[in-house]
Amino acid sequence: MSQLLQINSSVFGDQGVSSQLANAFVQEWKRKDPGAHVTHRDLVVDAIPHLDGERLTALMTSEAERTPEQQQVVEQSDALIRELQEADLVVIGAPMYNFGIPSQLKSWLDMVARSGITFRYTEQGPEGLLTGKKVYVFASSGGIHRGGHSDGVTPYLETMLGFLGMTDVEFIYAEGLAMGEEPRARGIAQANARIDALLAA
Repeated sequence: MSQLLQINSSVFGDQGVSSQLANAFVQEWKRKDPGAHVTHRDLVVDAIPHLDGERLTALMTSEAERTPEQQQVVEQSDALIRELQEADLVVIGAPMYNFGIPSQLKSWLDMVARSGITFRYTEQGPEGLLTGKKVYVFASSGGIHRGGHSDGVTPYLETMLGFLGMTDVEFIYAEGLAMGEEPRARGIAQANARIDALLAA
């Protein structure tokens, strides 16, 4: 039985294109694998506070020295990490806002990047500890940015996920969503065609 973790980050919830594509992929995956267990996390509905000095200090403080408030921060991070550790497959809905990922998604990444738990430093450099997972990223954008200097989503997520050990990452793009009805429809159709091809493989 596969373990699937779905992370949506659109501020428009299920009305966001990235969420709709991620939801469609997960629904079809469950149809093909009825025994699959899905953990769904909407980062807008269940918001994670942005990283600040207090939260970072809590994550860096030893268990014996933590205050009750710091322990709550660590427990939230532990729960998010546990979801990732248990997942075989990770599905991320990642719309582009102002050339980058949503701040909600950045907050999630900040809370799951823990030295000694999800990555570690060695004499040869950093080593990601969340290995053996397949990641599908559903990236939506109003314009056409893939592979260009204005694409702040793909390089960042490839780097960050790879840093944590998740190097098998597939991006599915829906672009041109704000460029008119025809480009929008074409962008969504291309993304859906890619989903069909991935699930048929």
